[in-house]
Amino acid sequence: MQDVKSVQAGSVGAMAASAEPASQARPAPSGGSESRAAGSVGATAASAGPPQARPAPSGGSEPRAAGSVGAKILLVKLSSLGDVVHALPVVRDIRAAFPDAQIDWAAEKAFVPLLALHPQLHRVIACEIRRWRKSPLSALTRQQWNAFKSDLGQEAYDAVIDLQGLTKSAVVARLARLAPGGKRYALANQTDGSGYEAPTRWLADVAIPITPRIHAVQRSRELAALALGYRLSSPPDFGLKVPVAQENTAQAATENIAKKIVFVHGTSRADKEWPLAHWLELGRRFNAAGWQVVLPHGNGKEEATSRQIADALNQAAPGQAMVWPLLPLDALTREIARAAGVIGVDSGISHIAVALDLPHVQLYNFDTAWRTGPDPVSGRQASVFAQPAPAVEAVWQAWLACLGAAQAGPAASDGASDASDSTGPASAAPPAA
Repeated sequence: MQDVKSVQAGSVGAMAASAEPASQARPAPSGGSESRAAGSVGATAASAGPPQARPAPSGGSEPRAAGSVGAKILLVKLSSLGDVVHALPVVRDIRAAFPDAQIDWAAEKAFVPLLALHPQLHRVIACEIRRWRKSPLSALTRQQWNAFKSDLGQEAYDAVIDLQGLTKSAVVARLARLAPGGKRYALANQTDGSGYEAPTRWLADVAIPITPRIHAVQRSRELAALALGYRLSSPPDFGLKVPVAQENTAQAATENIAKKIVFVHGTSRADKEWPLAHWLELGRRFNAAGWQVVLPHGNGKEEATSRQIADALNQAAPGQAMVWPLLPLDALTREIARAAGVIGVDSGISHIAVALDLPHVQLYNFDTAWRTGPDPVSGRQASVFAQPAPAVEAVWQAWLACLGAAQAGPAASDGASDASDSTGPASAAPPAA
């Protein structure tokens, strides 16, 4: 990444006030008339191949196609962590179709460190809308908002793609500056289980309908492919580069890495949590098989739970479990990449494990893994669903299956290869339970 911007700015209300007047926005589609019709340029990823590249204009006045040489594209996916991770494959998709494209990303400041690990992103434009909402009328908010708008306006984009479908993302997309002939693209409809707000299509130039029942990863991939007119022909590649092999630290020793399993118990929703007794029983199984449990946390409540699990496991013998300090997102991602695998609830950190292609079991108290869970095709990752919560035995057996699949073949993605080359999951199998 060449440039990571981190500025602080205003509120959603301020954004709406600062955006172009509603009279200039295109009206919502009526019966799909505002959306691209099937067969039109960029209509479907299945039917439309990449447009012919055009030379970049010499004076900046000639319209340039979004897929032309040197095209500039802005992705808008502000939050939350899991949603940002799910959208990462779009970057590799675009660069595979248009190798010379410049891709920028607008996101909440908290997620900039993660996006900075993607080498094909040119620039990340940081905002803090969540914080701005708390003081929308303060002088500081106005000052920061103006700074954000200035940063957003540094480039003129040939395509702006709102991957989120919320009012806040729609306004950010509207505020972005377009190159001559540039367009803003957005979702035309809500997909099952996702958030969606009507202004996302009102403020866009082109609203694109997406099949309602679709995985979160595929939703973003299809929207971008339909907007820019290229085909999706490969599995999702999250593209993260985590060079753990080059870092000379004590934790980077293979013999230490191979016996670490990450327990991701933290989640923003209490109804997604796994019972504490289950974590303790699973931890004892890993300890008996020669593994150390490592526990991340993102706030005081999660830290207390991590310490409770670690204290209980360490009663049998010191060093059975370790609580990580509070880490910035990039450092946390590197630490996860050094581990041999992850067991976690449906949370952003668990989705990072998926992006790294680590052996991973994701736990669901609700039947929603079809929408946000890992793809089970490789066998390296699996979701386990049951109500009121998955049983420990089911999770343990799923883990053994995922680890066995990891031993059988190399990681699928470049980012995963970086991690697996140094963590050596093929040598990380525990003794037979």
